Amino acid sequence: MRRRLDLAVAFIQSPQVFFMDEPTAGLDPRNRNMVWAEIRRLVAGGSTVLLTTQHLDEADQLANRIALMDRGRVIAEGSPKELKSRIGGDQIEVALTNLGQLRAAIEIVQSICGEAVELNEDTRTITAPVVDRVSVLVETARRLEEAGIDVQDIGLRQPALDEVFLRLTAKEEAA
Repeated sequence: MRRRLDLAVAFIQSPQVFFMDEPTAGLDPRNRNMVWAEIRRLVAGGSTVLLTTQHLDEADQLANRIALMDRGRVIAEGSPKELKSRIGGDQIEVALTNLGQLRAAIEIVQSICGEAVELNEDTRTITAPVVDRVSVLVETARRLEEAGIDVQDIGLRQPALDEVFLRLTAKEEAA
């Protein structure tokens, strides 16, 4: 309740600069969405909001500019789109029903995308970067069906900021 009261008072004042540290920690999804809407309202009204959060989906939703930090150092900064492009753009993701069909599905996806695919055997998921989103999706679905491969799910997605952070910090750890 104290957190809600602090947020309510801050939102009513519409400050020029607003510092928020983990504003949605401990909030349920409905209240989190309400806080996000108020932050957007403040920004639309001309306020500058400096937000610290460990929830990168929150930063992705709210921030125009993000600085990713690891061990007290800024390791990357930019817009959410710029940060995501650092590890690749759009990807096709195919989840299979049958583990025994993974190899055949990998060959199909790799022949269409022309790139090395990533495989997660635990989730039976194949991921590969794509350029021509829709045509790759349609062609992949068609060829998998023709090959009799049982697809649980197929779709296009962009990398999440969590993936960006994990890849960038993995590089930092390897150095």
